[in-house]
Amino acid sequence: MNPKNPSISKGIDWLVVVLYFSLALIGLLCIFSVEYKTTDGLQSIFGFKKEYSKQLFFLMGSTVVAIFILLTDSKLFTATANLGYVVGLLLILSTFVIGKEVGGSKSWIPLGFMNIQPVEVCKIFTSLALAKYFSMPDTDFRKSRSQLIAAAIAFAPAILSVLQKEPGAAIVYFSFGIAFYREGLPAIYLVVFFSLAILIVASIVVPPNILFIALTIIAAMFIYLYKRKIKRNRNILFIIAGAWLMSVGVQKFLVPALFEKVLKPHQVVRILATFGIDDYKFKSPERTAEIKREFAKLGTAKNKPGEKVESYNVKQSKIAIGSGGFWGKGFLQGTQTRGDFVPAQNTDFIFSSLGENFGFIGCSVLMLLYFGLMIRIIIIAERQRSTFSRVYAYCVAGILFFHVALNVCMTLGLAPSPGITLPLLSYGGSSLLTFTILIFILIKLDADRQMVLR
Repeated sequence: MNPKNPSISKGIDWLVVVLYFSLALIGLLCIFSVEYKTTDGLQSIFGFKKEYSKQLFFLMGSTVVAIFILLTDSKLFTATANLGYVVGLLLILSTFVIGKEVGGSKSWIPLGFMNIQPVEVCKIFTSLALAKYFSMPDTDFRKSRSQLIAAAIAFAPAILSVLQKEPGAAIVYFSFGIAFYREGLPAIYLVVFFSLAILIVASIVVPPNILFIALTIIAAMFIYLYKRKIKRNRNILFIIAGAWLMSVGVQKFLVPALFEKVLKPHQVVRILATFGIDDYKFKSPERTAEIKREFAKLGTAKNKPGEKVESYNVKQSKIAIGSGGFWGKGFLQGTQTRGDFVPAQNTDFIFSSLGENFGFIGCSVLMLLYFGLMIRIIIIAERQRSTFSRVYAYCVAGILFFHVALNVCMTLGLAPSPGITLPLLSYGGSSLLTFTILIFILIKLDADRQMVLR
């Protein structure tokens, strides 16, 4: 073989490729199972009119893109990382002018045969830009300056996504924290993050006065436990008091402001329905009326008296998954999903179609495939010589983990519905293409792992 023209298959991790196509084909089967009708002929598969037909063509197109990536020189990804990031931000900004509104969010760019969501695609550019920054010789992640720059790179697209009224897509950008932690981010940041998340949830589910008293008691306990150290160092008292003030600020001002001003009514209802709450106290009578109308619109009014409040989408999803039992009803035998009882069953709630058709066994196999893919990506990350490749691999693993965890929890009613797709399964060219590019850039970087990329 000519060394100047190496084989495309040289160095490729075929396990990742097999896992990628296995998940994509399962997704295609799930989309087919909920949309196919007995009256559909063979031409419907290639007619580009049905969603399963479109997804088949999207998969074929993604395969072409994957082959193109494998034929590309790995140095191209390092050379164009920063430029690509700027282009990604410009694409998100362009949606404010030429964006198409889908699902109440003007965050899509129409291309005729498909719509592209720039904030989704920008995850690729952000991963590459972070990998580029971490691989720079003068980057020292132990210093605050480097941490702030990396955070700015990671969260700039997320901030723009929130401005687009698309906070669900912004949540995934927190997945880059996994790469940050691997590169030396102090554990205290993770402790603060999870404490903040718990406090926000507590601010929603616990009555305000009770939570205020609880926070005050906790602060008093810390002061009592550290009273000897406080006598020697007054700064400890200031730290405890500051933490108490910030916690009360989150409870009294931040969470109410999010519910009153930032989040849309349907987003607020999804969060409240997750915790079974339908009597949250809003300051504005107009906001209260909006939320009541949204509760009715999402189907919560159909619940029986005394039954836990939850959105119609989640309720039907849980019925579909539960009806699948252990073995499932069988391919094309689902009544809930084939009867269109589950909204967005080809996209956000595609996991419900798998659960109904193939039961607990099918869901378990899917989770094992996802788990295997993420573990394999971490193994690939740890064998890289280049910081660029290692950081990029952890970014990909983090994005996959957040998407899978949030989507599955959403369909089971364990988390609010942020409109996050299930990787490689959910219908949509934008999502499939994004994950294809993410995964195959990683495969290419791993194939050239003997190179030290910057």
